[in-house]
Amino acid sequence: MADYQPVRTKVKSGKPKKRFMSEERKDALAAYLYISPFFIIFSVFSIFPIFFSFYLGLQRWNGLGSMEYVGLRNFRLIYEDPMFWKSIYNTFVIALMGTLPQLFVAFLLAFALNSTLIKFKNFFRISFFMPNVTSIVAVAIVFGTLFTNSETGLVNLVLSYFNISPINWGTNEWGLKVAIASMVFWRWVGYNTIIYLAGMQSIPNELYEAAKIDGANLRQQITYITLPLLKPVIIFTVFVSTIGSLQLFTEPLVFLGRTMREEGITMVLYLYREAFVNNAFGTASAAAITLFFIIIVFTTINLLIANRLGNSK
Repeated sequence: MADYQPVRTKVKSGKPKKRFMSEERKDALAAYLYISPFFIIFSVFSIFPIFFSFYLGLQRWNGLGSMEYVGLRNFRLIYEDPMFWKSIYNTFVIALMGTLPQLFVAFLLAFALNSTLIKFKNFFRISFFMPNVTSIVAVAIVFGTLFTNSETGLVNLVLSYFNISPINWGTNEWGLKVAIASMVFWRWVGYNTIIYLAGMQSIPNELYEAAKIDGANLRQQITYITLPLLKPVIIFTVFVSTIGSLQLFTEPLVFLGRTMREEGITMVLYLYREAFVNNAFGTASAAAITLFFIIIVFTTINLLIANRLGNSK
C-alpha cells in the first residue's frame, strides 16, 4: 500500500500585493514632470553655456571652424588690451553715477508716496514704474534726442542758459558717461521706488504716530523708524543693483550703436564686441569669466556687509 501524502493547498496571505509605485511617489513624480520644462530650459540655456564658456576660454575659435587649444593665451590677450581695462573703468564709473543717485532718489520718492500728503498715488506709482516696461528702442530714441550733439538739443539748450558751451555727448569722455548713466537712472528708479514703497507699507503706522506724539520730526522718523525696519529691502536693492550695474549692456549699446566708442564701452559690451564683431569667441569667453569672478567678489562683499548690518543692533 502506497504511503498516503496529503494534498497541500497554498493559503493566500492577507497582506496586499506591493505596488510598483505608491501614491505619494506618483504625486511627487507628477510634480517633477510639471516643473521639468523649466529645469530643462534652464540647463540648456544657462547652466550649459556657463560651463561651455569655461571650456571656450581655453580655446581659439571663430564660431565656425575647429577649435584650437591655446591654454591661458586668451586671458593674456585681454589683460594686455587697454580697451579691456577701459571697459572695466567705464563700468564702475557709470555704475556709480547711475546706481547710487538712483537708490537715494527712489527712497525719497517711495517715502513721499507712502505719506498721507500725496494725492493720486496710483497715478504716480504707474508713472514711476512705466520706464521699466518701456521699450529700450523708445528709450534710445528719447535720450538720443535729449542728448543730441547740436546746440539746439534739449540738454545743450538748458546748459546754454547757464553759459555752458554745448557738449558733444557722443564723443565727450564724461558727457557720454553722463548720458548713459541718465538712461540707467531713468529706467530703473521707478522699479526701486516700488520695491521701497512695498517695504514701507509693511511698517506699522502706529510707530510713526507714537513718534509724532513724542515730538520726533521727519528726519528722526526716517532715521529711527524707516531705515532700521527697511534694512532688508535696502540690502536687496543694493545687492540687485550692484549685479545689474556690472552687467550693463543694453543702455550703452543702443546709445553708442555699432561704434562702441571707448568712452562708453562696458565689460559686457566688450565681450559682445569680441564675440560678434571680431569673431573671437575665446577672448570673449575669457572676458566673461573675468566678469564672472568680479561679480562673485562684489557679491561676497555685499553679503558680508549685509550680514554685519543684519547682526548689528
